[in-house]
Amino acid sequence: MQADLNIMLSEIILSLFAMLALISAVYGSKDRLTVPLIFATASIFMLLALISISSAQGIETAFDGMFVNDPFARFSKVIILISASLVLIMSPDYLSKRKILHFEYPLLIALSVVGMMVMVSAGDLMSLYMGLELQSLCLYVIASMRRDSLKSTEAGLKYFVLGALSSGLLLYGASLTYGYAGTTGFKGIIIAAAGDDVDVGLLIALVMVLSGLAFKVSAVPFHMWTPDVYEGAPTPVTAFFATAPKMAAMALFVRVMHDAFGNIVAEWQQVVALISMLSMFLGAIAAIGQTNIKRLMAYSSIAHMGYALMGLAAGTAFGVEALLIYMAIYVTMNIGTFAFILMMQRDGQPVTDIASLSMLSRENPGKALAMLVLLFSLAGVPPSLGFFAKWGVWIAALDAGLVWLVFASALASAIGAYYYLRIVYLMYFGAEPQDALDRRNEPVLTGVLTVSAVAMVFGVLSLVGIEGAAEAAAATLVR
Repeated sequence: MQADLNIMLSEIILSLFAMLALISAVYGSKDRLTVPLIFATASIFMLLALISISSAQGIETAFDGMFVNDPFARFSKVIILISASLVLIMSPDYLSKRKILHFEYPLLIALSVVGMMVMVSAGDLMSLYMGLELQSLCLYVIASMRRDSLKSTEAGLKYFVLGALSSGLLLYGASLTYGYAGTTGFKGIIIAAAGDDVDVGLLIALVMVLSGLAFKVSAVPFHMWTPDVYEGAPTPVTAFFATAPKMAAMALFVRVMHDAFGNIVAEWQQVVALISMLSMFLGAIAAIGQTNIKRLMAYSSIAHMGYALMGLAAGTAFGVEALLIYMAIYVTMNIGTFAFILMMQRDGQPVTDIASLSMLSRENPGKALAMLVLLFSLAGVPPSLGFFAKWGVWIAALDAGLVWLVFASALASAIGAYYYLRIVYLMYFGAEPQDALDRRNEPVLTGVLTVSAVAMVFGVLSLVGIEGAAEAAAATLVR
C-alpha cells in the first residue's frame, strides 16, 4: 500500500494542496486570496514537473495495474503541468479586469490537472473514467465562469451536455469491453483482443470508446462544442482548453489504443485515419470565414488534432513518438498565441476581432513579429518548428503505408495556411485602423509570447530537446 501511494505521490500532493487551499479560502479572505493562490498553484505545477523529469526511470504500477507511472506518462505530465502553470500566470490581469478573479479558478484548474495526470497514467478503464470525469467536471465549471455573460453560460452548458453524451458513449464502451473481455484492466483487454477472430462485441466496444475519446480531443465528427466554448469562455480558460486538456486527452487516446487494443491495430487504424483526415479538412475550411480570433483558434485546434492523429493512425512506436513531439510543439505554439490574444486590448478592454490587428506592425513591431513567427509555425511553413512537427507525422504515416493520408494532410495544410497568412497580411499590409490597439505591454504575457516565438525558430536545431524523451516514452508504450 505504501509503495502504491509513493508511485501516486504527485497526484496526492496536488489533491491535498487543492483541498487545503479550498478550505483556507472558504473560511478566510476568499477572493482576496486569488492572486496568491494562482501563483502558489503555478509553483506547485512547476515543482511537480521537475519531480516528473528527475524521477526514476522505468515502469511502475500501483493498485494492481490500475495506475501506471512510465516514461510515456511522465512525458505527458510534464507538458500538462508546465502548460497549466503558464496559463495560470497569464490569467490574473484579464480576470481582474472582467471582475471574475475568483479563488475557485486556480483550485478548479488544480483539480482538473489531477484528473489529467490520472488519465495519462490509467492502466484500467475504471481509473481512466475517474480521471476523465474529474477533469471534465472542473472544465464545465470554469467554461461558464462569467455568470453575467450569455455566451459564457451557453459555452458551459453546451460543453456539459455534449461532454455528458461523450462520457456516456465511453462508459457504455467500457461496460461492453468488460462484458466481452472479462476485465477492465488494459493488460487483460489486450489479451482478449488478440488473434484473427476477435469478438464482434469487443469491436463495437472499441468503436464506443474511440468515439468518447475523439470528443475529448475535439476531433471530427465530435468537434461541435469547440468553437462555441472557445469563444464563450474567458480567454485564459480558452487558453487552458487549447493546451493541457488537449495533451491529456491525446495521451489517453494513444494509451488506450496501444495498451488495451494494441493487438488489433488494423481494426482501428483506418477509423483513426478517417477521423484525422476529416478533422484536418474541417478545421482548414471552416476557419476561413471566421472574424473572431478565438473561434479561429478553435478550428485551428481541430485541424491540429487531425495532424497529430496521423501519428496514432500509423500504429507504430515512431508514430507515437511523432505524435508526442507534435503535441509538445502544438502546446508551445498555442500558449504563445493566447498570450498575444490576451494582450489584444482597446481602452483596457479585451478585443477578439481579427480586423483590429490591421497594421499592428506599425504600432507594435516586436509583438507583430513574434505573432508572425507563431502563425508561420501554426501553418507549418518551413523552416519553422511547426513544419518539422508535421514532417514527423508525415514520415510516420508514410512508413505505415498511409500515403493517401499524407497527401490529404498536405492539401489541408495548403488550405489552412490561408487563414494564418491572412492575419499576417492584416498586421503588415492591412487598411488603416480606425482605433488602434493599446500599446501597453504586460511583462508576463510579453515574456511568454517571446519565448514561444523564439522556440519556434531556434527549436529547429534540437526540437527543444524533447526528441529523446519522446522516443523513450513511445518505446515503453509500443513494444
